[in-house]
Parts: sequence; C-alpha cells; structure tokens
Amino acid sequence: MNQEIMQTTKIFLILPLVFAIIAITACESKDDGLFDSQAQVVEKEIDGIAFKFCLLNEKGEPATVFKKGENFSFYFSVTNKTEEELFFFPDFAYSNENGFCEVFSSDNQKIGKPFICLYYAKIGIGAYPFNAEESYVFRQQWEDKRNSIWHWKYGSYESNHQKPLPKGDYFTEFQSRFRLEHQHKDTNNLDTTLTFQIKFKVQ
Repeated sequence: MNQEIMQTTKIFLILPLVFAIIAITACESKDDGLFDSQAQVVEKEIDGIAFKFCLLNEKGEPATVFKKGENFSFYFSVTNKTEEELFFFPDFAYSNENGFCEVFSSDNQKIGKPFICLYYAKIGIGAYPFNAEESYVFRQQWEDKRNSIWHWKYGSYESNHQKPLPKGDYFTEFQSRFRLEHQHKDTNNLDTTLTFQIKFKVQ
C-alpha cells in the first residue's frame, strides 16, 4: 500500500514539470513576433506560407552594406507553398503607417520611405486569388525617379523622391497582419501579425 502511495505521489510531483515543459515549448513555437536578422535575408515559413524580406544592391543581390550614393531596393515576397488555392489580401503594401519600406537611423529617427500609397481598391479578399507556388513580390527602389503614378495589384503609388542616404547605420522595420483564406471553408485560415527588421549600413 505504501508503495502505491509513493508511486502516486511521484506522478503528482512529475506532472507540474511536464506541463511546464509543454508550456515552454508552446511559447517557443509561437510564430508571431519580430524576425530580426543580422544576415542579409530574413526568411520565415508558417503553415506553408513563405515570407522573404531583404535589401538589394544595384546588382540585384541581397546586401546590408552599401556604398555612399548607391541606390538600393526593398524586396518582400510571400509565396504559397501549401499546394492549395488560397485568397491573400496584401494590405502590407497598402498602408502608409506600418513602416513598410521605411528607413530609420540607428538612434530610431525616422528618415522616410520611397513612396506613398495614394489609394487602393477596397474590395473583398476574393479578388486576390493566391494559387499554389504563386508569389506576391513587392520590389521598390529607395531613390524612385518616377514622376507619374504607378500601380501594384489594386494599389496606386507615388514617389517621395528620396535622396541618397549619407554614411551611417540604419534599419528598416515593418509590422503587418497577414490574412490568408482557404477557398474551401472547412479548412483553417492563417491570420497572424508579423514584424520584420533588417539593419544596414551606408559607408
């Protein structure tokens, strides 16, 4: 009888430890949050949706160090690797408030962004089919010399005519909600808020 009591006591002592380990693992696997990289490319995949964020030099190569006077580009892509047909509303590119393509100095002073979103068609997510292996790619130069309005998806944009950045340390960071819906309503949708940051230098 005493042996049974001892075994029961051991189980009750071990259970809190097991629950604690499960809780820690769940926290570590949470996908929301800041993806900060000292590398040249920030990549993340969640439920078969691949995100890629980087800066490109004038050769079109990922880089975080640029020469003074060199123009660079922002590159962000979302790729459907689920082998399923989805709907994806790309509002990351339609906001002027989320920091997308915005540059800050290392002491957190806002420098600016290369464009302003003038307008986007406020239509339902069903107008944005996102097929298997399809990518939504947004690429934008820091120094945009266009004088006319241009379009991406259902958005209209205008250049802020930024000048070359002086020597110094900078970062770019943006946060956006990503909503992807399955065309089959009985499948769970992805709805998550992510933050991306890249630090870079002009020398």
